[in-house]
Amino acid sequence: MMMSRLFAAVLAALFLTAPATAEDAELAKLARASGTPDIPGLKIVWLAPWGDVGSATPWRNIIVHQTEGPAGSARGGALAQAKNPTRRGVTVWVETDGTVYWAVAENLVPTHGDGANRNDNKYIDNRPTYRQVVRDNSIGVEFAGNYPDVAAGPTEAQVAAWKILVKVLRARYRISTGHVYAHNWIDYKDARYCEGCWLATLARVWGE
Repeated sequence: MMMSRLFAAVLAALFLTAPATAEDAELAKLARASGTPDIPGLKIVWLAPWGDVGSATPWRNIIVHQTEGPAGSARGGALAQAKNPTRRGVTVWVETDGTVYWAVAENLVPTHGDGANRNDNKYIDNRPTYRQVVRDNSIGVEFAGNYPDVAAGPTEAQVAAWKILVKVLRARYRISTGHVYAHNWIDYKDARYCEGCWLATLARVWGE
């Protein structure tokens, strides 16, 4: 069931992929802004506004995480992260309804990832990631709501938000699609499901 959902999502993404447009150019411009810009198609709760992008941590990768919390847990996680930015967690949280919480200032590094300890090539070739895709060079995005079924995929609203959000992150920090990773692709995680795999796969299918 899980694989059939992923296959359907990937097919849908392929059909939805379109050539770059003026809207993409405007989105890229907004992605390099400061403050709390209104980004079409995204509802963002700014707990930490953007500063000068040149002063941000030089993120080279995006790591997609999923939390086992229930619907509503992204807000709680983001608020806790904002109070203690370097605790275990991420910079960006996404609720089941697609609301994005930007929780941490861009020059701070939350604790996330387990050191890129995966070297079995189970999901991807780990040679470029082993001990290299780590918290200091990777911005983390957490999708909430896969409880009590940890194998449940993201909601439609989360996928829709991610389609825009990943473009924003990539444009802001100049990250290629090949540097969007699922947590499970780089770290040994819960064997019951592949954390972040649907969403990272979609990001790569959507491409440049």
